[in-house]
Amino acid sequence: MDAFYASVEIRDQPSLRGLAVAVAHQSRRGVVLTASYEARAYGVRSAMPTSLALQKCPHLTLVPPRMEVYKRVSDVIRGVFVRYTDLVEPLSLDEAYLDVSQHPSGTLIARAIKADIQREAQLTASAGVSFNKFLAKLASDLHKPNGLTVIRPEEADALIASLPVEAFHGVGPATKSRMHEHQLFTGADLKRQTLSDLTRWFGAQGAHFHRISHGIDDRPVDPDRERKSVGVERTYEDDLRHFAEIQAALPGLVALLIPRLKRAEYSGRSLVLKVKFADRSILTRRLTSGLPLTDEARVLSLARELLTPELLAGRPVRLLGLSVQNQRPASTSGAQVPLFSSS
Repeated sequence: MDAFYASVEIRDQPSLRGLAVAVAHQSRRGVVLTASYEARAYGVRSAMPTSLALQKCPHLTLVPPRMEVYKRVSDVIRGVFVRYTDLVEPLSLDEAYLDVSQHPSGTLIARAIKADIQREAQLTASAGVSFNKFLAKLASDLHKPNGLTVIRPEEADALIASLPVEAFHGVGPATKSRMHEHQLFTGADLKRQTLSDLTRWFGAQGAHFHRISHGIDDRPVDPDRERKSVGVERTYEDDLRHFAEIQAALPGLVALLIPRLKRAEYSGRSLVLKVKFADRSILTRRLTSGLPLTDEARVLSLARELLTPELLAGRPVRLLGLSVQNQRPASTSGAQVPLFSSS
């Protein structure tokens, strides 16, 4: 979808049409969830602090998010998808892969889907059509908004070679900077590198970059792909500086997490604590239980085990998050196994 949350707000409030709009919490530490294309022209982007967005675009109109509305609209859009194929792999509320190889023309199907979405949701979507996931995703981003881009097999190599590395899905600002350090600026630069060099520079991601620079992506569209986690986060207006007040924030997070788990019908066994400090460094800790984490008291108890004074080391906390992962059958022993990790 094109600027999904912002487009829904503009649809429902026509007075916003033509304005620079950002869906964001209007607080000192709020972040932009989605920006209209008028706002993007000023450099406003998703995940940007609201304060910075207002600096870039002083006349920016901020609209608070309405997640329940976006979910309802997403259901309408997915209803359109399944008319054309059962092979739909959702990526988020506003994006999915569709395998339409059973149809004579992917381009005609994409055009029909876009028209249905426009008629039923009064919103525009951009579609990418190609012979694998990577290229379809790439194509969908090339001519937004309201685009329909087709990449045929004979066109793939030249297009990949011509694109800047940041156009590839998975290359964010930090990875882009590291690539530039290795004189990698385009797809052609990536393709010239050996697998061993890319792996040495970028770890496991290196193999992915090697494959996509050659146009290779064998992943099938998976309509049964399991959700990997369900979580909540909260950024605080003022840093939490004392262990007692940081620990006191946990019950509120758990109270938000449990209903979200129930709505998603998710019963994972690993609880992950995320802490972002005032200096923006991030640390995570994980604890795995033998039983599904669905009980509020149980989740809160594990969260308190994870959050220790030693973990925080007196550092002010900017953000706390809790997520449940690892939806697998319980171990036969039922023993609790601590698995610690940090990042």
